[in-house]
Amino acid sequence: MTTNSQANTEANSQADTQAPAARRRPATPPADAPRPTAQTSTRSTRLLAALFLAPTIVGIVIFTVVPIVGSVVLSLFHWNVIDDPSFAGTANYREVFADSTVLVSFRNTLVFMVLAVALQLLIALALALAVNGRMPMWLRSVFRSAFFFPLVLSAASISVVMKYLFNQDFGVVNWLLGLVGIAPVPWLTSENGAMAAVILVYVWQQFGFSFLLFVGGLNNIPKEIHEAASLDGATGLRKHLAVTLPLLSPTLLVASVVGIINALQVFEQPYVLTNGGPGDSTRTVVMVIYETAFEQLRFGPASAVGVLLFVLIMAVTALQFRLSRRFVHYQ
Repeated sequence: MTTNSQANTEANSQADTQAPAARRRPATPPADAPRPTAQTSTRSTRLLAALFLAPTIVGIVIFTVVPIVGSVVLSLFHWNVIDDPSFAGTANYREVFADSTVLVSFRNTLVFMVLAVALQLLIALALALAVNGRMPMWLRSVFRSAFFFPLVLSAASISVVMKYLFNQDFGVVNWLLGLVGIAPVPWLTSENGAMAAVILVYVWQQFGFSFLLFVGGLNNIPKEIHEAASLDGATGLRKHLAVTLPLLSPTLLVASVVGIINALQVFEQPYVLTNGGPGDSTRTVVMVIYETAFEQLRFGPASAVGVLLFVLIMAVTALQFRLSRRFVHYQ
C-alpha cells in the first residue's frame, strides 16, 4: 500500500510539473485543417481589384460600348423615331458617300484638326517653357491657373462672347487691328476668316490642357541633363531641340493624341460662331451628325456618319502610335 501511494504521489507531481509546459506549448492544428496558401492570397487580391474596377468597367460598358454598338446597328436601319425601323443594309453608307455635304464636312474637319492641333501644341509648349523658366513660384502658379481657366468654361458660352468680339462692324478684334492700321477683317462672313476665327477660339480654350501636360513633363526632366548640355555648349533653341524635345516626346505623344481626338469631334465653336457657314466652309462632321439626326430625324444616315468618324479617329490614333516608335524616346 505504501509503495502504491508513493507511486501515485510521484505520478501526480509529474503531471502537475508537465501541465504548465503543456499550457505554454502552442496548440497543434489538426492535420486536415485548411491552411492559407499563395493561391488563396492571389484570389483575394484579384477579387478586391475586381470590386474596385467594377464601377469603372460598368460605366465604360454603359456609356461607351453600348452606344457604339447601338450606332453600328442603327446605321443599318432607316428610322425617324415616329415609324418603326426598317432594315436598310448598306444603303445609309452609300447615301453618306454620295452626299457632298458630308464629304465637305470631313474635309473641313481634317483641315481644322491639322491647323488647330499644331497651333495648340506650339502655343502650349512655348508657354510651358516660359513658365518653367526662372520666375517666382507664386507667379508660376498664377500663370498655370490663368492658362487653364478657359478649359473649365462652357464652350458654348465662350463662343457666344467670341462671336461679338469677332464681329466685323463693332467687334473688339477689328477695333484693335484698326489701331495698327489694318482694315476690318470679315472674320465670320468669309470662308477663310470664319475658319480662322473658329480655330483661334478653339485653341484659346483648349491649349490649357496641353500646357499643364508640358509643364509636368518639363518638371520630370532631370536638371543634370540640361546642365550637362550647357557644359557641352548647347544654349537656347539648340538645347531645347537637342535635349528638351526628345525627353519630352512621350508627353508630346499624349498631348497630340488627346488634341487630335478632341479636334475631330469639334462642335460647339463652329455651331455657335458660324453655324457651319458661310456656305459649308466651317461645317464639321459632328455638326452633320447633329443636323441629320435631330433636325431631319434621319437617325440611320446620322449613325453611319458617326461610325465613319469613329473609324477615322481609331485610324489616326493607331497611326500616331505606330509613328511614335520612331520619334518617341523614353528615359
